[in-house]
Parts: sequence; C-alpha cells; structure tokens
Amino acid sequence: MRVGFAVPQSGAWATPENLRRVAARAESLGYHELWTFQRLLYPVGHPMGPTYRSVHDPLITLAHLSGVTSRIRLGVAVINAYVQPVVLAKQLATLQTLSGGRLTAGIGLGWVPEEFEATGVGMERRGRRGEEYVELLRKAWTDDVIEHRGEFYRVSPSHMDPKPVPGPPPILLGGTAEVALRRAARLGDGWVSSSREDLSAIAGRIALIKQTLAESGRDAGAFRFVVRGVTQVRAGDSDRPLTGTYEDIRRDVADLAAKGVTDVFHDLNFDREFVTADAKEAMRRAEEALEALAP
Repeated sequence: MRVGFAVPQSGAWATPENLRRVAARAESLGYHELWTFQRLLYPVGHPMGPTYRSVHDPLITLAHLSGVTSRIRLGVAVINAYVQPVVLAKQLATLQTLSGGRLTAGIGLGWVPEEFEATGVGMERRGRRGEEYVELLRKAWTDDVIEHRGEFYRVSPSHMDPKPVPGPPPILLGGTAEVALRRAARLGDGWVSSSREDLSAIAGRIALIKQTLAESGRDAGAFRFVVRGVTQVRAGDSDRPLTGTYEDIRRDVADLAAKGVTDVFHDLNFDREFVTADAKEAMRRAEEALEALAP
C-alpha cells in the first residue's frame, strides 16, 4: 500500500506557506505522493459544501511544490476536460519534465453544469468525449506528428515538442458506474475514487476492473487502484471508513489494502470541520495527522 497526503488547497489553511510546509514534511516522512483536486467555479447557492468554495488551481499548485520537493510524487485527482486536450497535454508534459517525471494525471469528465457553460464545453456525451480526450493526450505525448480528426476534436498535422521526460505521466480515470469502471480499465493506467465513494463497495469495483483488464489482455499488476481518503480524525467510534482515531484510520487503510487498493491518500480538505477551522488550528491538526498517519 502506498500512502499519500493531500496538500492544503481549500479553506483558510491553504496558504502558500502551509502548502510548502506540508509538502516538505510529507516528503521527509516518506509519503508516496502529494495530491490536489480541481474546482473551477462555485455556483451561487450551490449545496456542494465549504470544501469547494475556495480552491487553488491544482496544476499551478503542483508546479510550485515540484520546486520545493525532490522525490515525492505529484498527483492531481482530478482535473476535468474543460480545456482543449492539446492545451492540457502541453501543461502536463511540461510539469512532468520539470518535476523529474513525478506526475500522476487524474482526468475527469466534470459534473457542475455552470463550469461547462463557463468554459464553452457541452455536457452531452461526456463519456465518449472523455475517451477521445485521453486518446489525444497520448498522441500529443508520443507521436512525432500529431493528426486527429475525431467527433469532438480536430488537430491538423503538427509537431508538439518537447515530449514529456522521462515519458508520459500515468493517467488515472474515475467513475463508479460499470461503463466508467470498464473505461478506466481499457484506457487508464489506474482508477481513482471520488470523495463520495462508498468504500464498503470498493472490492466489487476492483474486481470488475480486473475482469475487464483480463478481457483486454492488460496486466492488472501494473494497474493502480487509488482511494481518495476523506479522512476525518474523531475521538469517538464511527462506522465510516477512515473516520475515527488514528489507530482506527490506520486499520482502515490496511483493510483497503487487503481488498486490492494500491494507494490511499489522506485528504483533510474534505473534512467540513477542518476547512472551516481557524488556519493555525487547522495546520496544527494537519501536522499532527501527517506524523500519526505516515507510512
């Protein structure tokens, strides 16, 4: 099991200084990866909650942190397909190279209508659009001459250099519906759960993905099963996985590993109590959690 940690990205604790402190401490403690997420807009009156109210851009955050770390990996889970794929391909290739090949790129379909409207992207046929999006990302990273004539995107014969070094970043795809899980198995290098994932059902999702990998002739041993841990430190008992004492949470991580999960990252940004706390208190609790949950 590889254990990661999400950086301060939402709420009062998400200051530049705290971002750097968490990144440096996570690296020194042996965490595998630093993680970010994306929220472009918060529609007025939307009930999605305080986690999404004020969020730094995930790629610029990772680019900054790549300069103050040297070994720990850098992941986004996820960035949605709101910009043209060649634009994102260029950004991800540059970040992969400048970070020394430490990037993991989680790609999502999006779910907030206002974000689609604001970026000029249609919500219809998101699944098929996402498949073509991933196809074009990989073309941009590997083909000497890119040419694409698809249903959603067009690229005339062109060079796009430099290519990412030491190679393309691995792509994670999400989703819980059977079609999304099978898509991840066919097209992704891994699958990543959402913040709303029912972790009691995770074994079944992994089994379906492994079945699809076998049917496609792909190696399940090289595939990553990544869980965003909506980790909540609490004094009392809880039936919810990754909620409770540090001992409870570590036991839940071990249980997820037994079910086939390869990566868990603790994301305090999704604890409502945490992101609405005073910045100093939130950081104190974060540093305590970093120490207690270190791999």
